[in-house]
Amino acid sequence: MKNSRPKKMNIHAGIDIGSAKIRCAIVETDFIENKNKLLGIGSSNSTGINRGSITSREKFLEEMEAALIEAEKMANVKVEQIWLSVSGEHIRGINTQGAIAIEGSSSNSSAHKSNKINENDVKRVLEMAKAISFPTDREILHILPQEFVVDVMDNIKDPIGMSGRRLEARVHLVTVTTSAATNLVNCAEELGLNVKGLVFQGLASGIATIDSDERDSGVVLADIGAKTTDIVIYYEGSVRHTGVLPIGAESVTNDIAVMLRISKKEAERIKLKYGSAKASMASPELQIGIPKDDGSKPIKVSEHELSRYVEARMVEIYQLIGREISRSDCYDKLTYGLVLTGGGALLPNIAVLGEEILGMRVRIGAPRGITSSVDTTNSPQLSSVMGLALWSSKSDDILLDEPIRFGAKDLLGKISGWFKGFF
Repeated sequence: MKNSRPKKMNIHAGIDIGSAKIRCAIVETDFIENKNKLLGIGSSNSTGINRGSITSREKFLEEMEAALIEAEKMANVKVEQIWLSVSGEHIRGINTQGAIAIEGSSSNSSAHKSNKINENDVKRVLEMAKAISFPTDREILHILPQEFVVDVMDNIKDPIGMSGRRLEARVHLVTVTTSAATNLVNCAEELGLNVKGLVFQGLASGIATIDSDERDSGVVLADIGAKTTDIVIYYEGSVRHTGVLPIGAESVTNDIAVMLRISKKEAERIKLKYGSAKASMASPELQIGIPKDDGSKPIKVSEHELSRYVEARMVEIYQLIGREISRSDCYDKLTYGLVLTGGGALLPNIAVLGEEILGMRVRIGAPRGITSSVDTTNSPQLSSVMGLALWSSKSDDILLDEPIRFGAKDLLGKISGWFKGFF
């Protein structure tokens, strides 16, 4: 049981809240060996939440509890603390900056004399950077430092110990609507869980799938869920842009259902079995028999025709991804191109189509750095939930003095710990 495990071992758990599935992962971290092991994973259908907003509280509670219990049974661990994912069109990302005069270490410091920067200076400048006016219904979810500027020296990752008169911080903020966040936390607490914090789904997926070289040289992550696509752009080791597209893999299913006049359930089945994101790579000879709900004669459609519907919608999603990248001013800095993850990344030939539409490298991203006795950790569908379980040890997030009001009481960033992540 949990209490009998070695003190150097830490157990972390996350619940990923999607519009199609709710998943829970329990991971054990060995800080001595720097290893992460999956202890348990559970999932349930998601019918009580839509695009990050709860539509049926009772269903949502039942489904979240079912995923949690399944993971706990597999891990033989009782979960007490949890990270929750959040996504939806209400998520907003913004780049901002703040600047302060560096305080002297003694009262004898003259106005023209440079002073050494300490952790308190860094904390003050980060507070200044996040001190922008938001609507009353919006909270800061993440504070992600990008770089510091000391006088005229820029692109500094760790300014502590340097001398100067003026310190500037450039950060990326991710915000969320208070009501959406509060409702998620309240439901988890009703299940007896202590919510350590909420995490933007795209950032959780990035933790699990993006390596340090990609973060440094430039890469965009697209987590294609059922109804939304989360975008995170990394460059020079930091998050430069975040966004949420109001479209996901379910739109492909809907197109197939409408064009062939079949149920969504049947459309999802044939999409996963026969669909190709690149129609030219699908067979025009292979005929797919599709049974009708009323018992009448089955209809037939070629694999190629089916894939034409898939490709048309995926082209639109890629175009929206390209537009989001353009908004970040990082298009020509993405050395590693695009990493696709989430359930939508399972479509055959989706990377080939992406390279054609966007003119950049595209790879499928699956969770890394987690061992398991069962072969379940390497699916793109699990990127977000695995990232949640790794969040405590791998996140760059810094939340300063006051906790966010919806209950992430333990999310107090340690500045020195953040700096160590660069070296």
